[in-house]
Amino acid sequence: MKNFVVKTIANAGALAVAVWLLDKITLTGDSTGKKVGTLLVVALLFGLVNSFVKPVVRVLTFPLFVLTLGLITLVVNALMLLLTSWLAGKLDVSFHVEGFWTAVFGGLIISIVSWALNMVLPDED
Repeated sequence: MKNFVVKTIANAGALAVAVWLLDKITLTGDSTGKKVGTLLVVALLFGLVNSFVKPVVRVLTFPLFVLTLGLITLVVNALMLLLTSWLAGKLDVSFHVEGFWTAVFGGLIISIVSWALNMVLPDED
C-alpha cells in the first residue's frame, strides 16, 4: 500500500511539472486545493492506465520495440497520456492534453520527473 501511495505522489508531481511546462496540457480548478485534488485523481487514472493497458500495448508492439531500439516507448507513453486525458474527460475531471506531440513531450517530461521523484521518495523495498 505504501508503494502505491509513493508512486501516486510521484505521478502527481510529474504531471504537475508537465502541466506547468507545457501550455497545451491543461488542469483547471477554482482553487489550489481543487487543482491538487484533480491532480491526484489524474495521477490515479494515469497509474491505472500504466498498470493495466501499457503492458498489453508493450506485448503487442514488441517487434517495434526491437526495431526502433526502444524509441517507440515515447509513442507508447504519449498514447497512455492521451488515454488518461480521454478518461479524465469521460469522468468529468478537468485535465486535457491537446495533440499528439504535446503528449509525446508530456510523456517524456513525466517519465523523467517520475523517475527522479521515485529516487528521492521513500519506498518499502
